[in-house]
Amino acid sequence: MKKLSVILLGLLLNAGLIWAQETETPTTEPTTTPTTESTTTPTTESTTTTEQAATGVIINGFNKYSVRPVHESDIMFKKTIIRAVDLREKQNKPMFSKNKEITKLLIEAVERGDLKPYASDSLEEGRIFTIDEFRENMKIPSDQAELTEEEKAIALANGDSSVLVSSGVNYYFPRDLYQLQIKEDLIFDKQRSRMYYDVHALTMLVPSDHPANIKGIEMTVASFCYRDVLKVIKDNPNAIWFNPQNDAQHKTIADAVELRLFSSYIIKVSNPDDAYLVDIYGGDQIKGIMASQWAAFELLEYEHNLWEF
Repeated sequence: MKKLSVILLGLLLNAGLIWAQETETPTTEPTTTPTTESTTTPTTESTTTTEQAATGVIINGFNKYSVRPVHESDIMFKKTIIRAVDLREKQNKPMFSKNKEITKLLIEAVERGDLKPYASDSLEEGRIFTIDEFRENMKIPSDQAELTEEEKAIALANGDSSVLVSSGVNYYFPRDLYQLQIKEDLIFDKQRSRMYYDVHALTMLVPSDHPANIKGIEMTVASFCYRDVLKVIKDNPNAIWFNPQNDAQHKTIADAVELRLFSSYIIKVSNPDDAYLVDIYGGDQIKGIMASQWAAFELLEYEHNLWEF
C-alpha cells in the first residue's frame, strides 16, 4: 500500500508540473504583440494631427500672430478692429519724440533685415515686400520724369552735367510718416473672464495731407507683424514712450500699447462687406466720425453688460 501511495503521489506531482508549464507559455506570447502595436499606432496619429494643425493662421487652436494667445475654445466673443493713430496728437507724441520716432525704429529694423514688411495687414493672405519695394514705397513722388542710366550717359556725353545734380532720389523722413493703423482683435476670454486687446499688425502710411504727397490719398508703406515688432524693440534703448511729466518714468513702447496710453479712433469693425465705417455711410466724413464714436460706445457697452447680467 505504501508503494502504491508513493506512485500515486509521484503521478500527481508530474501532472501538476505539466499543467503549470502549459499555463505559462500562452501568457508570454500575447503580451509582446499588443505592446508593439499600441506604441507605434498613436505616434503616427499624433504626427498627422500636428501637421494638420500647423497649416494656416491657427496652430493647435492658437493664433500664431497673437501676442496674448487665447485658445479658440475659450473665446466667447471676438471682433476685429482697425484703428487710426495720428502721431501728431498730444497724447501720441511720447511715441513720436525727436530721434526716437516709432516710424524710425520700424524703418531702421527693415533696413537691417530684422523686420519683415508685409503688403497688407492681412499678414497670412498678403506677401512680403522686398527691400527695393519697401524703399520704392518710401520714395517721394516727383513731377519730373526719372532718367534711366542710358539717358544719363547720353546727357553726360553731350556735356550736360545737370543730370548728376537732379538724379538724386528723395525719401520720406520718419517724421513725415505720422499716420499709423493698428489691427487688433477684441477678445473676451471666458476662461479668465476678462476682455483683451490683442494687437496683430501695425501699418505705416504716407499721410494724404502731406505736402509732398501729390496724389492726395493715403498710401501704405508697409504692414508689420506686431509680434515681430516687439522682438525688434525689446532691447532697443530708443524704443521708449517718452514721459513728458517725469524723465525717470519713461516706458517702453510695448508697455504703452499694453496699457492703452495712445489715442486712436476706430475706422473699421469686422462686417460682411469688409467695408470701412465711412464707406458704410456713403463716404460722408462727418457721419464716419460719428460712426467711429458709436462703434466705440457699442463695444464699451457690450463689455459693461457682461457684468450686469
